[in-house]
Amino acid sequence: MSKNWAICIGINAYYNLKPLNYAVQDAVSMRDFFLEEVNFEQVFYFSDNSPAIETPKGALRSLPTYANLKRFFRERFQTSFLNVGDNFWFFFAGHGELHEGHDYLMPIDVDPGNVEETALRISDITAALRNSGADNTMLLLDACRSQGRRGSVGLGTDEQPGIVTIYACSPRESSYEIEDLEHGVFTHVLLEGFRLQGANSRATVQRLDQYLRYEVPRLSQRHGKPIQTPYTAVEPLSKNCLILLPQRARLEDVEALKNAAFRAETKNEFDFAQQLWVRVLAASMVDQDAIEALQRIALNRAQQSSTAAPSSPTTAGSRSIADSVAKPPSQVPPPVPPKNRVERLEQPKVPDGPPPKKASTFDFEVVRVDGQGNITHREQKKAEYRRADLGQGVSLDLVMIPGGTFQMGSPTGQGNADERPQHSVTVSSFLMGKYPVTQTQWKAVAALSKIDRDLDPDLANFKGDDRPVEQVVWDDAVEFCKRLSKKTGRDYRLPSEAEWEYACRAGTTTAFYFGDKLTPKIAQCKSNFGMALVTMFSGQTSLVGSFPPNAFGLYDMHGNVWEWCLDHWHENYDGAPTDGSAWLSDDDNTKRLLRGGSWYYTPDFCRSASRLRHARGDGLNGVGFRVVCVSSWTL
Repeated sequence: MSKNWAICIGINAYYNLKPLNYAVQDAVSMRDFFLEEVNFEQVFYFSDNSPAIETPKGALRSLPTYANLKRFFRERFQTSFLNVGDNFWFFFAGHGELHEGHDYLMPIDVDPGNVEETALRISDITAALRNSGADNTMLLLDACRSQGRRGSVGLGTDEQPGIVTIYACSPRESSYEIEDLEHGVFTHVLLEGFRLQGANSRATVQRLDQYLRYEVPRLSQRHGKPIQTPYTAVEPLSKNCLILLPQRARLEDVEALKNAAFRAETKNEFDFAQQLWVRVLAASMVDQDAIEALQRIALNRAQQSSTAAPSSPTTAGSRSIADSVAKPPSQVPPPVPPKNRVERLEQPKVPDGPPPKKASTFDFEVVRVDGQGNITHREQKKAEYRRADLGQGVSLDLVMIPGGTFQMGSPTGQGNADERPQHSVTVSSFLMGKYPVTQTQWKAVAALSKIDRDLDPDLANFKGDDRPVEQVVWDDAVEFCKRLSKKTGRDYRLPSEAEWEYACRAGTTTAFYFGDKLTPKIAQCKSNFGMALVTMFSGQTSLVGSFPPNAFGLYDMHGNVWEWCLDHWHENYDGAPTDGSAWLSDDDNTKRLLRGGSWYYTPDFCRSASRLRHARGDGLNGVGFRVVCVSSWTL
């Protein structure tokens, strides 16, 4: 696993510059986020009143004076202590200045008349940070504050090779503090962006930059401040797709990083390619493309060592392969572009490390039916899944759902009016519960610490450990997801309506994933096909997994229990999102959505496109749910 270290500096009580109000609070909030929410290994904290910092040479005063900071950088960064795949973060809240064509950060005792000798030049800071050995360095600079703002002239003139730098404002702008927030605008929005998870995650450089560019100006204007527009300087540009927080990455974030790594490899930039492939494994340790690429790079290097002189040492965080590096010998397999596919192959060893665990898969049979509902075709399939530990010896299996585009809803002349207009939706990859949540799983999570509301562990009407839990109200399902997220450190939630239908259809366009007819022979529902089948209707829920799954490996998507979605109810699809996200309204009291039908409903209600409006506080004995997880998952 990659390591994350950070430095957080916040200065309010400047000796010779206008004092600030919330720079220290910004640094404290960043420090706490790094340590408590994303579990950084080490954070060095400097502020007006911070405690001493322990270093290999003893305690160091942490008051952010010029001398203390210079000594810290000199002594702590003499030798490397991190490795390829690790990250070093530098956050500064305070005054900054462009002086004689160079960017400077102002320590607490800076002499404004002698900036060159009493301020910290940013290029000197980045040079020290590169000595850490980490191959990725992030600068987060809220450092243009003065006169109710931070700084007089915006930073950003100096290039920082190999570094990702996010500035609180563009050159010639200033960054501002807001009393109501007790934060600088930039840091407030930055923390919001870091905390977003799931489909809204801002886990990559590019997505975080987009979020800041939109939200910071909007928040500034809302509080009556001048325009403030953050910007990000990235070198090389391919670091735009770099995953900053692997535990919050989406599956498509991993795919984008793989593509960048592949491009670097095809250009013979092997050091840089290796850095990117290692970061792919940090987010997804079972990625077959990354494993094969690291083997390929190691083989290239071994074969080149006998024909080419060794290259000079490289600087961490920079592209460092010379143009004269020989192309791979013909016997070395060429790199193959990564594909959007589910990995199910035996995992070879990763160079310089233990082999990753093999991805878990399961086998299942799918069926197709004719116009009378008779099974006419059977096919064996395999799917990849992850297993979440719920405690008390209970687990929950989630199936990998690949991303794709589908037609959501029903065409004109079919289905109901609320299922139209049929429209194209593109859904990102995610993980979805193999079954509706069972009573055993419900009880395990109900035993976890309360977050917003109590959960009744003995909620279901039809008792049975492996029956789906029912009588679940929407807010209880949300509480379940919150407790599960806290326990596992991954982002669990209810599926959006689009995710649910996409997962249910599993590539089909028929009324059901079996075909155009559904009977109680192949799903737990109420018959409307004649008295001959009524005797098969049991009048209660069935054990999960009792009927054939769809092509993704999901069971009970038709019948058994209705399943809550995250969306608010809308009467039709006019204006619906096309990116797979949940469609929410301003009125939080509006009704919610159920999908899938239940044991008590006829097949028409169990269709892939069928929707049901339902009050969020009403949990009948046919209402349950299943969860999705949109976090990247390392085994």
